[in-house]
Amino acid sequence: MNIARKNRNLIIWAYVAAVVCGLGGFASRVAAENAVSPPAGGSESVAVSALQGASAFKDGALERRVKAALHADPYFYDEHVTVSIEHGAVVLHGFVFGASDSQDAIRIASRAAGGRRVVDDLSIDTGGRR
Repeated sequence: MNIARKNRNLIIWAYVAAVVCGLGGFASRVAAENAVSPPAGGSESVAVSALQGASAFKDGALERRVKAALHADPYFYDEHVTVSIEHGAVVLHGFVFGASDSQDAIRIASRAAGGRRVVDDLSIDTGGRR
């Protein structure tokens, strides 16, 4: 994939992430208000499930943002790296081709994660690119 196409894809993902994060922030405020003051006679489990739903929504946006950042870097080969969000932390799975690639993946993911913890679950494959 050429750099111009990767840059175009990055811009599209950045726009989508901005829209999704904006909506996620609104959803979490509404959920938080419901959790603080549940309706009279209402169930507290409704407020808890709303908070969990908002958190899952934010986690999905974070996962997409980190994946897009890894893919957009012109010097990082992201084909064998997957991203997941586990217990609020960004977890990198898969394999890279050297210690410097592992450090690059952590650096890129940390910038995109915006303060969230990044867990390195990457293996180093010295066999070369496939």
